[in-house]
This record gives sequence, C-alpha cells and structure tokens, in this order.
Amino acid sequence: MIEVVPDIAFKKALRRSSNASLNECIQCGTCSVVCSLAPDERPFPRKEMIWAAWGMRDKLLANPDVWLCHQCGDCTTYCPRGVKPADVLSSVRLLSYRHYVRPMFLGTMVNNPAWLPVALLFPVIIIAAILLLAGTLTIPEGPVNYSAFFPHAWLNGSFTFITLLTYGVASIGFVKFWNDLKSAFPGSNPTSGFWKSLWQVKGELLLHSKFGECTAQRSRKVAHLLVFYGFVLLLLVTAYAIVAAVTHNYPLTLFNPFKVLGNVAALMLTIGLSIMIINRLTDPGTYGNSNYSDWLLLLSFLLLTISGIVVQFARLQDWGSAYYLYFFHLVCVWFVIIYLPGSKFVHLIYRTLALAFANSIGRR
Repeated sequence: MIEVVPDIAFKKALRRSSNASLNECIQCGTCSVVCSLAPDERPFPRKEMIWAAWGMRDKLLANPDVWLCHQCGDCTTYCPRGVKPADVLSSVRLLSYRHYVRPMFLGTMVNNPAWLPVALLFPVIIIAAILLLAGTLTIPEGPVNYSAFFPHAWLNGSFTFITLLTYGVASIGFVKFWNDLKSAFPGSNPTSGFWKSLWQVKGELLLHSKFGECTAQRSRKVAHLLVFYGFVLLLLVTAYAIVAAVTHNYPLTLFNPFKVLGNVAALMLTIGLSIMIINRLTDPGTYGNSNYSDWLLLLSFLLLTISGIVVQFARLQDWGSAYYLYFFHLVCVWFVIIYLPGSKFVHLIYRTLALAFANSIGRR
C-alpha cells in the first residue's frame, strides 16, 4: 500500500499559478494521447495531473517529464474538461525552479510582485555604489562617453564577478536538482554519462526540434528560435566588446561587423519577443495562462533589447539624457543576466539538465 500525503500548500500554489481546476481532471487520458512528445511508457501529462490533484509535491518537483513538455498546448486544446494540463505543467516548472534556486531569497524576490520594488532598488544601489568606488558618480562633461561614466575595467570586472558569484551559488541548486532526478528513478541504469547525454541532445536544444511536433502553437518555434539565437549573438558581441575595450579598440563604429551583428541580434530579439507577447495577449486560450514570472521575463528582456538600441544612438547623437538611459540599461542587464538563476529564464538550464538525464536513462 502506498500512502499519499498531500502537500496542500503546494497544491494551492499550483492552483493559483496555473489557474486550472485540478480536481476536475477525470483521468480520461486524452492529454497523453494527443501529446506528440510524451514517451510511450508512462506518458505525460496524465500521471502529472493526478499527482497535482493529490498535491504530491515531491513526485512533481523531481520529475523529468515536466521538462520534456514544451507547453505546446495540444493537451489543453483537446482536454474535454478544460483543466489546462499545459498550464499545470508550466506552473510545476515555475514552482520547481523556485524550490531549487539558491540563494532562496532570489526566487522570492524575482517571482513575487510584492518584491518588485526591492528587486529594482537592489541593482540601482549596487551599481551606484560601484560608480562611487570608481569615483565617477557624476555626469561627465563633453561628448557622450560611457567609459568616462562607468570605466570599462570597473564595469566588466564588477559585473563579471557578481554574475560568477551568483551562478556559483545557484549551481548548488542545479546539482540538487540532478541528484533528485536520479533519486526519483532508483532502478534506472544510465546508458551514458552526463556529458555524453548532454552532447546527444544538442540538436534538440539548438534546433528546438520538439516545438515543430506541436500543432496548437505553430509560431512558438519561430519566436523561441529568434529569441534564443538573438541572445546567443548578443553574448558573442558582448564578449568581443569586452576584448575590444581591453585592447582600446572601443567604442565600435556603427559599421563594425560586430556592431552590425549586435543590431541584427537586437532585431531578432525584438521580433521574437513581440510574437510571444502578442500571442499571450490575443490568444491566451491557446498560448496558455501568463503569470507574473512570464511577464517579468518577457518585459525585462524587451526593455534590455530596446534600451540597448537606444543608448547606442544616444551616444551617436550626443543626447543629454544618454547617461541616465545607460544606467537604466545596466539595471535591465542585471534583471536578465544576474537574476537569471531566480527568474523563468533559468528554465533553459533545468530543461537542459532534464533532457540530458532523460536521454541517459533512455526516456525519450
């Protein structure tokens, strides 16, 4: 006999986040039948729906199948009771990374709207303190020169240190998640190691191939590819800019190949994010319930992209407001990059780990 001890608080949180009537699931199995991504053996999301209704927190948090789901929405479209399985699994993922995030206060600060003022004020204070230490907490005179306001050595050094520190602490949660996945499948024998499994799912990660198997949300694959590769290109351009700053070959001219690449990446991000936002606003029934974490990620990413474009032209046009816009852009960078382990953006890491684990035990 298996004793079921429901976690009522977890179930209530799941209900609030997903806006789904968990108790109305009749276990008909339609969701698993129509899902093209579910494995043949113990397919999702049927079993996850009964676990959610019973409040079986541990079963869900250490379940790789939750991350094999790409929230296509096919299951929700065909659910005869309108229970919205796709939104339920999306909410489980949200509660999962909030459970594993380290330091834990980061997840609370980033995912709770009541903490938004603190989340905003924190980077403002830190950035201002760094500028004070650098002795440049004033608006420079003359033509716009961002390095005179925030010296490159201080900017690159401080942001790199804070990012590595945050991710280093966050890695404790990533390791715990991986170990919990293994504990949830005690009888499984991995057919390959972590790095080999990670390499074997590279195509799925780079091409977003699973999105192509969905029928309810055709535009999601295009939007995700634009955002994914736009972000990757911006990281590449940023890395080059750091090197260029060290070699005194900065700022880049408008027609520098890397500057052009950066603007193309910004355009890709703007288009991809716009598709995501429009879909969520105009067709929530198909594209799923949107909670605070969804909107914070989308809007902070969009503001990061737009502010980056604006500060570029503010420098070229020598705007008087350029330094204030630059400061705002740095706060946006903080929200997207440094807050990553506590925001929905971290699903990139958890999904990658879950895909690698599922591949290692042959659950595909």
